[in-house]
Amino acid sequence: MKTFIIGISGVTNGGKTTLAKNLQKHLPNCSVISQDDFFKPESEIETDKNGFLQYDVLEALNMEKMVAAISCWMESARRSVVSTDKESAEEIPILIIEGFLLFNYNTRVYEPPDSPGYFDGHVWPMYLKHRQEMQDITWEVVYLDGTKSEEDLFLQVYEDLIQELAKQKCLQVTA
Repeated sequence: MKTFIIGISGVTNGGKTTLAKNLQKHLPNCSVISQDDFFKPESEIETDKNGFLQYDVLEALNMEKMVAAISCWMESARRSVVSTDKESAEEIPILIIEGFLLFNYNTRVYEPPDSPGYFDGHVWPMYLKHRQEMQDITWEVVYLDGTKSEEDLFLQVYEDLIQELAKQKCLQVTA
C-alpha cells in the first residue's frame, strides 16, 4: 500500500498550519501532524538574556514523541487499508507533517562527540557532496513563495497534490 507524506516547513507564523488544515479539508484520507503539538512544557523552555522563552529551537520540542507519532501513523496506514488492484487515489493515505524545524532534526547522537576540526574538515564537505547528489536525483522539493496569498498557495499545493495522486492511481492500476 502506498502512502503519501508531505512536509510543510517555514518561518513561525508563516501559514504552515493554515495550509495544512486547508489541504486536509479538501483531500480524502488525509491526516495532519503539527510540530506545534510537541512543545515541551514551558517550565522546560530556556530563556534568552532578554527573558524571552526560546521556542524557536529544537531543544524546545519533544521530537522523539513527534517521530513516534509519525511512525505510529505510518504503521496504522499500512494496517488500515487493504491494497487492491482497483485502489483509487482517494484511498491512498496522506500525511501532512508541518512545522518550523521539520528538516533540521537529526536522530543521531554522537558518543563520543566529534573531535575538533572534524566538522569543518569532513562533515561539511561531505554534506555539500551529498546535497549535490540529492539535487541530481528525482526528489521533488517545491519551494513556495511566501509573498503569495494564502489562497494562491493553497491552490498551487492542492493542484500539485491532485496531479500526483492521479499519477499514483495510474501507476497502481497498470502495475
